[in-house]
Amino acid sequence: MIGHLGIGVPDLTRAKDYYDRLMPLLGFEEFLSDADQFAYRPAGGKPGTYLFFYPVAEGGAYSPARAGLQHLAFMVRSRSAVRAVHERVVALGDEVVHEPRNFPEYPPPYYAAFWRDAHGFLLEVVCHHDRD
Repeated sequence: MIGHLGIGVPDLTRAKDYYDRLMPLLGFEEFLSDADQFAYRPAGGKPGTYLFFYPVAEGGAYSPARAGLQHLAFMVRSRSAVRAVHERVVALGDEVVHEPRNFPEYPPPYYAAFWRDAHGFLLEVVCHHDRD
């Protein structure tokens, strides 16, 4: 099991504002918030991976085509949760890469949506159930 992931962002304040509005829909709660980092953990004491965000020392645009983070996928319990996250993403003005839909090229059931966050990171929300 992965304990935590650390993600470098070019603007820590902007990232915190963005993820504070998104992470509760993905089943996460704030774990810590300092001037030089912030983090979320699975809500309600559930086991899982913590996400830490740090400011980067060197600028440059993120690209999933370079070595490093390709994308993050968040699992949710229902297809309606996928749609709720998608609605939030649209309201935040993010670039939607894939609207919520079935992805038959992945092991079924695979219902997901993909988008880019405020820094260009590719994110996914996925439900591995047929339930709504």
